[in-house]
Amino acid sequence: MNFYPTERVALFIDGANLYATAKALGFDIDYKKLLRFFRGRAVLIRALYYTALADEQEYSSIRPLIDWLDYNGFSMVTKPSKEFVDSAGRRKIKGNMDIELAVDAMRLAGVIDHVVIFSGDGDFRSLVAALQQMGKRVSVLSTLQTQPPMIADELRRQADQFVDLADLEKEFARSHVAAPIAP
Repeated sequence: MNFYPTERVALFIDGANLYATAKALGFDIDYKKLLRFFRGRAVLIRALYYTALADEQEYSSIRPLIDWLDYNGFSMVTKPSKEFVDSAGRRKIKGNMDIELAVDAMRLAGVIDHVVIFSGDGDFRSLVAALQQMGKRVSVLSTLQTQPPMIADELRRQADQFVDLADLEKEFARSHVAAPIAP
């Protein structure tokens, strides 16, 4: 991944998309390593993490992660997810954060040089094009290593730089310490 030591970088992490990509690749993200990686290569202005939360639940399995990220250098952007019943009568939960991510990227564009988007969602192609027209470099992190690929072809082609998350597993993967075996 190409960075210049003095360029100002912002990370825009589509939480659900990154989680699904890492899970499909068979590893968990170590967010402390992820921050260290970018801070060591450029001037990290902001790391934003986007996720929807089930509002009606007293406890959400994602809550400990959100709290940890919030206290450890990430700006959290959340909104309540919405529950609905589709035409087949199945209960579905919707929590798309695309608009929030795009608006924040455009707001920060004036103070950053390089935008890093953690998502493979093709809906971000127009955002990438708009940022490029403003003179910003845009990198996209997702993967081609799954079947089907987690990155939309149009987003990969639009980005200045596509980085396969599989290539960064050693940099970003959480270490799993095996429990000692009792005699």
